[in-house]
Amino acid sequence: MRIVFFGPNGSGKGTQATLLKSELKVPHISTGDLLRAAVKAGTPLGLRAKAVMDTGKLVSDDIVLSMLEERLAEADVAGGFILDGYPRNLVQCEALEGLLARLRQPLDIAIKLDVPDAAILARCELRFAAEHRPDDDPAIVRKRLDVYREQTAPVAEHFADMEKLATVDGVGNVDAVFARILAVLPRVPA
Repeated sequence: MRIVFFGPNGSGKGTQATLLKSELKVPHISTGDLLRAAVKAGTPLGLRAKAVMDTGKLVSDDIVLSMLEERLAEADVAGGFILDGYPRNLVQCEALEGLLARLRQPLDIAIKLDVPDAAILARCELRFAAEHRPDDDPAIVRKRLDVYREQTAPVAEHFADMEKLATVDGVGNVDAVFARILAVLPRVPA
């Protein structure tokens, strides 16, 4: 199964994708993790990404798509994947659709986690205090929420037009949210 998870930073995408990875036995591909790994490794793409991430802006489409294309070419994604954090705008939607068409891996579902801004800010503040991730700094999270609202609303509409969108309430305990996600997954014939 090929799944796209989207929602703002702090909406629970990573947590839920990790649970779903275990359930479906497919890789969880987080563009955030790909970016952080490239930054940590000091790759040329990573250094370019770090300069952008540190300001709270989104990393350019060409950088993210290059990293994603490399990852989707690996053998372990042949049976499907859970993509977390991409696409975030219509240009990325088109790029992803082109990439998936070339790979003959059509998308099964896009799951949007719906969480109010106040809950996201509270989650990110806790994570920032514990992990010191620069992208969880409250000032940066507020900027990213603005960018998310501006750029991602059309993404949800795009997936809805394709009849691929499921919006899931992301508020509540982890198990309750996970049960809601499982309930919206397409049924695979036995």
